[in-house]
Amino acid sequence: MKKPILVVMAAGMGSRYGGLKQLDPLGPAGEVIMDYSIYDAKRAGFERVIFIIKHSIEEDFKEKIGRTIEAHMHVEYAFQDVDDLPEGYQAPEGREKPWGTAHAILAARELIDAPFAVINADDYYGPECFKKIYEFLTAPQDDAVMHFCMAGFLLKNTVTENGSVARGVCVTNDEAKLVSVTEYTKIEKRPDGICFSPDDGATWKPIDGNTPVSMNLWGFTDGFVHEAWARFPQFLDEALVSNPIKGEYFLPGVVSALIDEKKADVAVLKTSDQWYGVTYREDRPTVVAALQEKTDAGLYPTPVWK
Repeated sequence: MKKPILVVMAAGMGSRYGGLKQLDPLGPAGEVIMDYSIYDAKRAGFERVIFIIKHSIEEDFKEKIGRTIEAHMHVEYAFQDVDDLPEGYQAPEGREKPWGTAHAILAARELIDAPFAVINADDYYGPECFKKIYEFLTAPQDDAVMHFCMAGFLLKNTVTENGSVARGVCVTNDEAKLVSVTEYTKIEKRPDGICFSPDDGATWKPIDGNTPVSMNLWGFTDGFVHEAWARFPQFLDEALVSNPIKGEYFLPGVVSALIDEKKADVAVLKTSDQWYGVTYREDRPTVVAALQEKTDAGLYPTPVWK
């Protein structure tokens, strides 16, 4: 069996943050968040990484990230393009936003030929989940159904003090298998606790901080790519009518459909690690302080890549 691949989704526009947060130096020696994730993945056993980026950031990305990582891992690139659609479809006029996380994976469909882990470029996950996912992906794989996994973070460990976030809210069964995952696009800390809004802020409902959520750290077999591509036209048929400019093809939606159809199961690998990210520019000082603290404690060298 081929060794698992790390796939890094770095094509997001970073609009809420106000700039290319994937390339923002946050560590003591100018490291970006994905330096730490890739370092954690490498020491878990990953040797090959595919970066999914946009053509517009290619030069900066390779200069600030790619060439450094190339000295330590096998690096490949895929480009998420709003016009990369199945035959017979075209992006509507005015559409600039990429088509979401499942579409990001499809950008690398010609490169993914082994089990793979998926991460966001701008999220710090901690070392524990990379070890668990690597172990899962190197075990025996698909039989009558596809066997996937995800890192299950506690919601309270993933929210910011500075605004709303989107999270994949998970329901699990007694065997710690995923029953469903639903993308909640507006969750935030409020005076009465953590709440979500089903109607873009018009009303708010409480949600338990111990609820497991997906932070887009998944482990898939390569069969997932074929399923996501096969289902993409159905998504487009709906989105091009209901939300042509901003509709997104989310990973959790594809996963939920496969679970419902009993084509896949998903092991939820729970982690108590604290997530850190820079959803908003106001989050930056908290992340800088956390990375400094982890470096001081000896969890990471400085610089990370020597």
